Amino acid sequence: MAKPRPSTTDSAHAAIDSALRTLEAEGGGIDALRAALSNGLGATFVAAIDLIRGVEGRVIVTGMGKSGHVGTKIASTLASTGTPALFVHPAEASHGDLGMITKADVILALSWSGETAELKNLTDFSRRYRIGLIAMTANADSTLGRTADVVLALPQAREACPHNLAPTTSSLMQLALGDALAIALLESRGFTPLDFGLLHPGGKLGALLKTVRDLMHTGAEIPLAEAGARMSDALIEMTRKGFGCVGIVDTNGLLVGIITDGDLRRHMSNKLLDATVDEVMTRKPKTVRPDQLISETLELLNAMKVTALFAIEAGKPVGIIHIHDLLRAGAA
Repeated sequence: MAKPRPSTTDSAHAAIDSALRTLEAEGGGIDALRAALSNGLGATFVAAIDLIRGVEGRVIVTGMGKSGHVGTKIASTLASTGTPALFVHPAEASHGDLGMITKADVILALSWSGETAELKNLTDFSRRYRIGLIAMTANADSTLGRTADVVLALPQAREACPHNLAPTTSSLMQLALGDALAIALLESRGFTPLDFGLLHPGGKLGALLKTVRDLMHTGAEIPLAEAGARMSDALIEMTRKGFGCVGIVDTNGLLVGIITDGDLRRHMSNKLLDATVDEVMTRKPKTVRPDQLISETLELLNAMKVTALFAIEAGKPVGIIHIHDLLRAGAA
């Protein structure tokens, strides 16, 4: 007689329970890593930072299997946060890719066991040419650990795999420590959002890291009217420029107010066209700087529930940016 199949509800509960066990195991690994950094791992972590900062070349990241996959991500994170880095596959290194490594570089080798055979030629190369070697391993007394100049000794932790075999917790710990290295290096170099933007020109992230100056409209495109002007003239300017607003400047060219569609609705009457802009405008409007990040500008537009902002230098409007500009750039 066939066994009854488990219900869909039972299967769903089992899957969720499995996921929770995985997250609990991996969280335990991160907790152990945090505790290790507060003790002995902290000193070697600082030594690794100093070694990386002391070279003129790149960080050559290497590793085999899952450690290699983690290593490619670490190299990418380092490179994108101001630390030039390159992943070199250890097997390919033995077939000519050792030529990618120079004496000005430092090597970061990942191996949980520290006994990865494919790393031997690469580590021998580092010793022959006195290239700095950082080991990230759970076994400081391993072949890799004994060879390295600095050992980032990861604490032992149980894999999330029920058989304690598939690299899961260990991979996450390697990745987390790699991120910690990248961010510590970023902060030690004073790496700014603008620096980050130079390395990320593409996609939404790249758009958010542009500045107002990159997208704003300038010169004759800026909708402006002088203080004391009639509303009929301001409306013509506002309509012609198409930003849904007009900035009001004094005789010195300083921005003293703004008139928006909302201001028009609030002052709607038969006398509106004969009124002066001073009677209708909102004084001391919120503005942005030309060097302000688009990400900050988007937050400001959303918080104020407006569609356009004037860019100001020394109190004078030098540009205007509209939400449509952010949409076209892919930032919103």
